[in-house]
Amino acid sequence: MRLATIRTATGHRAVRIDGDHAVETGEADVRALLERPDWAEHAAAADGPVHEASTLDLAPLVPAPEKIICVGLNYRDHVQEMGNELPEYPTLFAKFAPALIGARDEIELPAESDRVDYEAELTIVIGRPVRHADADAARAAIAGYTVLNDVSMRDYQRRTKQFLQGKTWEHSTPLGPELVTPDELPADPADGGALRISSELDGEVMQDSTTEQLVFSAVELVVYLSTIVTLNPGDVIATGTPGGVGDARTPPRYLTDGCEIVTAVEGVGECRNVARAVK
Repeated sequence: MRLATIRTATGHRAVRIDGDHAVETGEADVRALLERPDWAEHAAAADGPVHEASTLDLAPLVPAPEKIICVGLNYRDHVQEMGNELPEYPTLFAKFAPALIGARDEIELPAESDRVDYEAELTIVIGRPVRHADADAARAAIAGYTVLNDVSMRDYQRRTKQFLQGKTWEHSTPLGPELVTPDELPADPADGGALRISSELDGEVMQDSTTEQLVFSAVELVVYLSTIVTLNPGDVIATGTPGGVGDARTPPRYLTDGCEIVTAVEGVGECRNVARAVK
């Protein structure tokens, strides 16, 4: 099953994507849908208003998650290109909801930064409350996956040892286009399955790797994070980015006004966004 949050004339609506059509489920967004214990059965049976998929105005998949947890340095090839050792524990930081945009929205390039980078990321969406999970409970808590572009203001990110200030600028982080349940995928990352993950900047491939490069798997991340805090429906966990980011290139390659960045995960979908300088 594939789910999305769309913008309509009367507000956000959660929809089930059925090929060329989208069917409203009755909830305001995907988080509200996932908060139902019977969300999967309810969404599968939904028969609300129908929209042409090609005309959808995609909102961020979860417009206002309780938590946006991001994992840094979690692909072996990216760790190596940045000159670091493989981490013993996950490197964690957060984003806030005002950073999120839809999978086709424009990325805002702030005047304060000239080192705005891209990071394609497979992202977990939580579908049930979970705390102190073992591997089985962690797997069961994963509703599905989506794509996040962890747009990073590298100059601000490196002002201190903490990443946050470079990671959560407003209207900078595409999330979507859809939540895809594991049964829809050619391989399940929860079980170590390999999905291609990539980014293209103005048509040129920048990142091209697979989720086999993950240091900590989707299940391991849910186990680890649920030890710290209860994970709730609609929470998103961005699992890290592979090698090929702009900041690690010689010369560096950053987002500029008018460029198009496409971040994609095999079987999950793609975010396709134009970057625009904030006037």
